[in-house]
Amino acid sequence: MAVKLILVLLSLLPHIIIIFSATATSAKDYDTKAYVNSWCRTTLYQNLCVRSLSRYVRSRAIQTPRDLARFALKASLFRAKYTKAFLLKEVKNLETTLRPQYYAPVHDCLTQMRDSVNQLSLAIAELDRVNRRGGKSQGDLDWHINNLQTWTSTALTDAETCVSQFSGRRMSKLKATIKGKVKNVEETTSNALAFIEHYAAARYRARRP
Repeated sequence: MAVKLILVLLSLLPHIIIIFSATATSAKDYDTKAYVNSWCRTTLYQNLCVRSLSRYVRSRAIQTPRDLARFALKASLFRAKYTKAFLLKEVKNLETTLRPQYYAPVHDCLTQMRDSVNQLSLAIAELDRVNRRGGKSQGDLDWHINNLQTWTSTALTDAETCVSQFSGRRMSKLKATIKGKVKNVEETTSNALAFIEHYAAARYRARRP
């Protein structure tokens, strides 16, 4: 009888392991999602924050304030690159169709998006550097954090400047489309800057004796 019971338990063991494994994975997914949602509530654009980070939640890549800052920057950079490519295509179209009333603001916006892509790329690289070097001195940490904040703020200003060129309720389909895309860059960058502030606060707290 005892032997039969052992054999039955052994036959069920793989299923038990799968159940426990699935439960543990589900718990980790929930913890990561709850962590991201709680921090997204501190940003200006909460729903966009959750959506833009959803892919990283599924991979459970976000565990720390640095992860939040880095992946928020990556989400913003992705949108800035996409918008830059869209604007480049539209500028080329406007050059051939000779529509000067559209060309100037769209070309200016393209210039600003190019700068945003550059600034966000610099910010991501700087975040990686401060993580590797650890900010060995207070001055060193201050320098890295200042670079992070400056480059991300500049990218945000570029997007805001572009959006401001397409004001008013009545505008062409092209201008409305451009405004929507750049507004998305502006909002994701704003969220990224908020997470950089959280990351900076966490690093400074960690240095306290």
